[in-house]
Amino acid sequence: MSDWAKDLWFSPMTMFFRSSPRFAPRNRPLVWVLGTLALALVAALALLGPARLWAQVEGDRGIVPVASTSDIQISDIEVNSTGADAAEARAKGWDEAARLAWKKAGGPAMADGVIQSMVSAIVVQREQIGPRRYIATLGVVFDRSRAGQYLGGTNGGRKHSSPLLVIPVLHSGGVAQVYEVQGPWQLAWAHFRAGNSPIDYVRPVGAGGDSLVITAGQPGRRSRAWWRNVLDQFGAAGVLIPEARLERQWPGGPVRGTFTARFGPDNAYIDSFTLTAKDEAGLPKMLAEAVIRLDQIYAQALAEGKLKVDTSLNVTGQIDPGIAALIAAGQAPEQTAVPTARPSSAPNDGASASPTPTPTPIQAETRTFTVQFASPDATAVDSALGAVRSAPGVKGASTTSLAMGGTSVMRVTYEGDLDTLAASLRARGWKVSVGANALSIKR
Repeated sequence: MSDWAKDLWFSPMTMFFRSSPRFAPRNRPLVWVLGTLALALVAALALLGPARLWAQVEGDRGIVPVASTSDIQISDIEVNSTGADAAEARAKGWDEAARLAWKKAGGPAMADGVIQSMVSAIVVQREQIGPRRYIATLGVVFDRSRAGQYLGGTNGGRKHSSPLLVIPVLHSGGVAQVYEVQGPWQLAWAHFRAGNSPIDYVRPVGAGGDSLVITAGQPGRRSRAWWRNVLDQFGAAGVLIPEARLERQWPGGPVRGTFTARFGPDNAYIDSFTLTAKDEAGLPKMLAEAVIRLDQIYAQALAEGKLKVDTSLNVTGQIDPGIAALIAAGQAPEQTAVPTARPSSAPNDGASASPTPTPTPIQAETRTFTVQFASPDATAVDSALGAVRSAPGVKGASTTSLAMGGTSVMRVTYEGDLDTLAASLRARGWKVSVGANALSIKR
């Protein structure tokens, strides 16, 4: 760099440092280094643009799950065929795969044309295409409406689970991830055809805000309010946490995977197993096999009654019926015995005593109100929800907006008017401000 260029770029920086006694002229190289770093930072910002600094939810991180149909899929069919050209060799390989898959599924002997009419898709697991040769591992999908009568029909009366959210946690290289990047474990679950499983899987795409809501730390949370908000966003009643922990022996060598089936907001352990792939090329096949085995574990747990939805996730404002009966008995006025006959001294006019009519209780109108509350942490959220839900007359309360460190909002279904709800919360130690169809509460 020439002297005039140095003076142009670094004269302001040099004047600053010369004014300080800590930086003498002999330290001019240090000034040049700091100026160069500042110039590099400005150039990087100009090149990348400020939008790249806000990439919390950007990037190719979503994988759309395959259609969850009830078709019959037969995987791991290996074919090796030849032909006049690559297209003919591939066509022969696919026809051979359909015959082998039909035989593997236990179907009766049929003509190739009949078998082909029941094939709805070919899944390419691995293929090598040469000028006149085709070597591949394929999966064949048969249409259940046409092939089910020969292969055992549908699932019949098998028990099905409630909708369960899947959080596939991958531990690899000392890092735990879910949807932060397009990982192989998420890809294996996205490619799993769950239509024939008794488990009703809810598999998020993982794009956009999914990577912020569902993280590897979510299974460690115990707050039912947090879990309820996450499950409500995906329409699920419970959660499944299939974990995969990959250990590579050496670069390019075997990959050992430990897979654990967990369930529920408490991350309860069900079962685990290990698989090994010879190298990185065999990793997708190992993960696909692991997903199938985990599905079998979850199906067995469902059949044994272990896969029950945690009732603590469905907390509402309803009072236990037994407690409600005791409260009603304590508030009811004492009943005096009603004589069934007139006193002997009174003349008997022949009229019988008529029963006293029981007054019909008047049901208060059920309304929906908005309640704002401070939420510095998860404990404050649970405390506010618990206090509102325990108030008499509250039918339900759920958060509609969470702002950690700020003010959150909940929607309350209440049997009564707004002033009565405010008085009930004041009796529980809250400072209440009444607005237009809304309350603001704080301690």
